[in-house]
Parts: sequence; structure tokens; C-alpha cells
Amino acid sequence: MSYAALKEEVYRINMALVEAGAVKLTWGNASGVDKKQGVMAIKPSGVPYSRLTADDIVVLDIQSGATVEGTARPSSDTPTHLHLYREFPTLGGIVHTHSDHATSFAQARTDIVCLGTTHADHFYGTIPCTRPMTAAEIEIDYELNTGKNIVACFRERGIDAAQVPGVLVASHAPFSWGVTPAKALENAIVLEYVAKMQLQALLLRRDVEPISQALLDKHFLRKHGAGAYYGQVGK
Repeated sequence: MSYAALKEEVYRINMALVEAGAVKLTWGNASGVDKKQGVMAIKPSGVPYSRLTADDIVVLDIQSGATVEGTARPSSDTPTHLHLYREFPTLGGIVHTHSDHATSFAQARTDIVCLGTTHADHFYGTIPCTRPMTAAEIEIDYELNTGKNIVACFRERGIDAAQVPGVLVASHAPFSWGVTPAKALENAIVLEYVAKMQLQALLLRRDVEPISQALLDKHFLRKHGAGAYYGQVGK
């Protein structure tokens, strides 16, 4: 089996995170999957982006987590990525960053409520913040439990991961995802931008109201779903 195309795609998305200003130092990673081959490719742990190559990308079996190609240690967040792929079948790519404004919301343990149409174009409502993890969850299988906490947050709050492609992990930072690694990158960039706008809006008016349901529906559904009409057919 050849994983070259997947590794190249995941490499390009990781480098695009740097170009977008979404990561500093090694504080971030991106992954992607080949569902037919049942594998995930992800950035190796702690490797500076300036030295990263496509050959460095590590490929793992999604179900077992075993490395199937690569000699480097995969990202420390690998168990989180694997769990999200297993539990959210629509995901084709995941991006984790410590981008400034979104991470501020995560550290404040605060949801990003939808205030306007920029947010509504990409996220169908509130971007949730998970509950704080317990000491036991942190001590043993921390990264796996981070994934479990994200999944539990969405299921307990009745949020569709395909419609709200991002989350804030309490006291940590955001994860974003999409049907492809490129879409996950786009959603990570948007999540950071709407976090910035929300902070600015709250500085202007503390009692700002969330977007109306009618306007939320219009902006999200004109881009997503069976009745979508934004953009070009087949593009």
C-alpha cells in the first residue's frame, strides 16, 4: 500500500497552519485519514515546522492505533485524533492549534456563542467548551480522555459534529475538523477569527444578543445541506 498522497496532503496542511499564523513553535498539529485503507496520517511529535518534511509524517491504523509507516513518534495528541475519527464518522481531517483568541476562550472555559453571520456561515450555533477534566482523567490516558471528553460534550449537549466542526477543550485549546484536512484547516482559521470578533463585540457591548435563529438558519443552510445554493455547482 502507498500512503504517499495522504502524507503529502497532511504535510501541506501542517505547513499551512504556520502560514496562517495559527500555530507558534510546535504548538499544533494536523491529521488526515484514508478511510478506504483505514489509516490516519499525523505530524510527528515535537518536530519543528522548519524541519518537517512529508516523509516525516507518521501513518497509523485508525482502529488499533499501531504505526504502519514512519519511524518517528507521532504527535502526543494522536489518541485524541484517533478517538474523534472513530466516533465522528464524517471527519476526514483534524486540526489542533493554540491560536490566541480561541485558546483564550478555552482557558476561560467559555463557549463561543454565535453572534453573527461570519460564525453562522461555518458553525451551526455555539462552539462548545468541554467540562474540565478530572485528576484521574489527566493522570491516566490523558490524550485519549481528551477525545472522550470532546465526544461526551457533543453527545450530552445534542450537538452534531458535522454541523459544528470545532470545540474548545477547557483550560487547553481548540480542535477543529472537516470532511478533508483542508476543510479542517479552514474551520480552524474561522474558529480563531470568530473568537477574536466575539471578544471585540463583548468589549463594545457586554449584553450583546446571540444571532436570531432565522438568520443562523439562513446563513448556515445556504452553504450546507441539501438546499445549499452558495458557490458554484461541483466546486
